[in-house]
Amino acid sequence: MVAAATRQAFIQPDHDSAVQTWRHVADQLRVRWPKRGTFMDDAETDVRAYMAFPAQHRTKLHSTSPIERLNGEIKRRTDVVGIFPNDEAIVRLVGALLLELHQPRSSTQIIV
Repeated sequence: MVAAATRQAFIQPDHDSAVQTWRHVADQLRVRWPKRGTFMDDAETDVRAYMAFPAQHRTKLHSTSPIERLNGEIKRRTDVVGIFPNDEAIVRLVGALLLELHQPRSSTQIIV
């Protein structure tokens, strides 16, 4: 029931209605669960931060797939090495991978 009530704030079309819904839900829950209402008051700004982005970008913010793919690629490349001689070697490998993934591809670019 609590999850369904809280979810109502996330399906609002604009920032103002999301604020109003969030506060209404927090006030309703505060009657029965005072800690939940206080928690919602404290977390309101952080939870609604995604509303500052354009609507077409919001759906991409809900997913952690890009982070999971990045972590998988790092794991795949570090598993090949197995044991690193020192911390600097790990930083070099992972740093090179992150740099490679961050740079836009071009036909003349050579990645070493």
